Amino acid sequence: MAPIITLTAATLLARLAGLLGADALTDWQLCLRIGLAAMFTLTGAVHFHPKFRADMIRMIPARLPTPAHLVTLTGVLEIAGAAGLLVPATATAAALCLAALLVAMYPANYSAAKRAVPLAGSPATPIGIRTAEQALFIALCVLAAL
Repeated sequence: MAPIITLTAATLLARLAGLLGADALTDWQLCLRIGLAAMFTLTGAVHFHPKFRADMIRMIPARLPTPAHLVTLTGVLEIAGAAGLLVPATATAAALCLAALLVAMYPANYSAAKRAVPLAGSPATPIGIRTAEQALFIALCVLAAL
């Protein structure tokens, strides 16, 4: 739920700033990129937080090698993608790469939902909700790339 709240709040706050006179923030696509950047910064940082890291490692399907390294790699890629969304020259590529990353990470999310792996004591997100969230984030990344 925190990623959706972060995405929504950051996007709407950026748009509100545009309505209040910040000329650079009158473009919905830029506001969406800001919201996505905030969300991916949050989700990327979680990969390194001691409270969440062990649970994230458990999310990785057993057939994949070195789960801890994969969690680190995906966290770095999410944070790098978030930064890329904020640079006009890299925003389109960053948005498309983040969409591809979400597709690549879906097996871990699916596996975690099927195995009911909780994250920091919270109940596991049901597969239907997890899939809908992932589809929404992918669609928004594609929209941010246009």
